Amino acid sequence: ALQRATLESKSQVGSIFQVLNTKESPPTYFQTNKFTSAFQEIVDAYGVAKYQEANPGVYTIITFPFLFAVMFGDWGHGICILLATLYLIIREKKFASQKLGDIMEMMFGGRYIIMMMSIFSIYTGLIYNEFFSVPFELFAKSAYACRDSSCSDSTTEGLIKVRDTYPFGVDPVWHGSRSELPFLNSLKMKMSILLGVSQMNLGIFMSYFNAKFFRNSVNIWYQFVPQLIFLNSLFGYLSMLIIIKWCTGSKADLYHVMIYMFLSPTDDMGENQLFPGQKTLQQVLLLLALVSVPWMLIPKPFFLKWEHERRHQGHQYAMLEGADESVVAELGEHNEESNHHEEFEFSEIFVHQLIHTIEFVLGAVSNTASYLRLWALSLAHSELSTVFYDKVLLLTLG
Repeated sequence: ALQRATLESKSQVGSIFQVLNTKESPPTYFQTNKFTSAFQEIVDAYGVAKYQEANPGVYTIITFPFLFAVMFGDWGHGICILLATLYLIIREKKFASQKLGDIMEMMFGGRYIIMMMSIFSIYTGLIYNEFFSVPFELFAKSAYACRDSSCSDSTTEGLIKVRDTYPFGVDPVWHGSRSELPFLNSLKMKMSILLGVSQMNLGIFMSYFNAKFFRNSVNIWYQFVPQLIFLNSLFGYLSMLIIIKWCTGSKADLYHVMIYMFLSPTDDMGENQLFPGQKTLQQVLLLLALVSVPWMLIPKPFFLKWEHERRHQGHQYAMLEGADESVVAELGEHNEESNHHEEFEFSEIFVHQLIHTIEFVLGAVSNTASYLRLWALSLAHSELSTVFYDKVLLLTLG
């Protein structure tokens, strides 16, 4: 392009003086617009993808607002935030030309993120059936009714199922009942783990597409495959148990199942057995998880060393007979340096791989636990909404 410009402008001076060959990768540029730029900035705050790698910012447009909405599930609050952000979006030309305060500028910059968060909050609020913590029979009447006339307050006890299951979201009769917290806690805790495991799997699959694009078979076989096996043999299995428990209505204690899978995998499971052959499957999955750790750690550095040596074969020079002694000495030193450099490179790669393996193994456990904050903050939001409704709105309305 520069040479064409030089010719077309009939310039007397060439635009390119010296071509610089480099092995450094070019900088990364992702084209964004006013909607996607804020999402891209969030991703870039954690780390910028390498040149030509897949851009996780695309997935963040959905996952970020949705995970927020899981914690902020209330369609009344969602509507309030949506109205506020629509005001910012409708008058964005006016606000863009003005100098706003620090907090206002931050809100204006993230107006599309907040809009997405509010839309998802309305959706999850309908699932949780909460409007400022008040349940509504929006889609049908509650499936439960009072057993007899003595059961005056149907939100305490004595309820029986008289209709079809409530079609969408949580049945309104759960709210305010004695079993509300145990039921919703169990639901949200298990849901958080399912969402967390699926999102971690998405990250691992993205590493596969990166490796496939760069034709890096070492990363596919010695990073992607063992990572996928390790995560799913432990937490993928836990997710499967959650779904089986939901479908069968089993009383099995999943904490107990997962703990004793490690502590005593050969013991009889008793009442915690969810399906036949569960003990054998657990032993196989545990073995796979244990095998995948050295599979991640050991082969990759040796393959990289082998590739490096193969690439540099034929690049070594042999001494001619009768050469000057000083030249021989100098080349001998150079060979020693290059061998030392090669050895240092290998140890550096091995340490890097060791750190990467430890980080993944510990991260798989700690990240799964971290996703439980979806449940914790959802519970906190729900309880604070209830307190606000009872102690502020109802007292104000008299």
